[in-house]
Amino acid sequence: MTERRVIVDTDTAGDDSQALVMAALSERIEIEAVTVAAGNVGFDDEVRNAKYSLQLADSADVPVYEGARSPLLKDHETAEYVHGEGGLGGDLDPEVDIPSADGFAPDAIVELAREHPGELTLVCIAPLTNVALALQREPALGDLLDSVWVMGGNVNCLGNVTPAAEYNFWVDPDAAKLVVRELDVTLVDWGLVVRDSTFGTETLDRIADAADESRFADFFTSIAASVRAFNREQFGEDVTTQPDSVVSALLVDPSLVEREGTYHVDVDEREGLTRGYTLVDELGVTDGDRNTRVVESIDEDGFRRLFLDTVVHGEPERSLE
Repeated sequence: MTERRVIVDTDTAGDDSQALVMAALSERIEIEAVTVAAGNVGFDDEVRNAKYSLQLADSADVPVYEGARSPLLKDHETAEYVHGEGGLGGDLDPEVDIPSADGFAPDAIVELAREHPGELTLVCIAPLTNVALALQREPALGDLLDSVWVMGGNVNCLGNVTPAAEYNFWVDPDAAKLVVRELDVTLVDWGLVVRDSTFGTETLDRIADAADESRFADFFTSIAASVRAFNREQFGEDVTTQPDSVVSALLVDPSLVEREGTYHVDVDEREGLTRGYTLVDELGVTDGDRNTRVVESIDEDGFRRLFLDTVVHGEPERSLE
């Protein structure tokens, strides 16, 4: 299987860090750069968390570019109530002595795409502000990239920040609307994540049991504590979901995709009850362009196995050889 070269755009907290670790450890992915956008927690914490995650995976040489510190037009609220203070579960506050790369993240995305036309995959696991700004700088960005993967939106299901919206699209709906309109996106949405990537106590205990021997399992267990506490209090379930790691996993092993469809997708950018709502025309009742590939189902057991291989053994491809 050929190596996929990627730029990862992240608002690093919680599962973003696990997605970065998986990508950095994979022999099938080469991270060319990481770009950081406003989202989950304070911006400086996000930058620190990205660098720490890369360092943990022996990839501290990957350049980290700082990007947009706020959405294009809207105000937003961070999500420490889910991810803990600082974004790494609340107990981790690591010091990282790695300088950020020179330059503004949207400019870096454009420059890298121009330098390597048709060779790079843009992996978007944050609000899409940096990507929208890159598009404003280079309208032909879609032609320069090999593919664009987005974790965001909620395909005809409840959101996770409001009943209408998933967090990434809610934070910057103006950016999300532009990106799904202008780029041929592969979308991994919140509904898929809940259906096919939820870990219960059996899986979480198995990871915790490996924490003494695996720094990646220890890292996950620390981060998951805050998410588990939130889910117990909010929903009465001791579980975690792995939204961003799903994207990394599908890049490591595309055969995990069981079902997909291509639909017209739009995003409600207006303030109010439906801010960030994802319109996915599964019935074909609008005349909008069908240019968004929506991942509708993945191999749940295969994903869990790949994730466990990552955090327990540090080898995402362990079971794929």
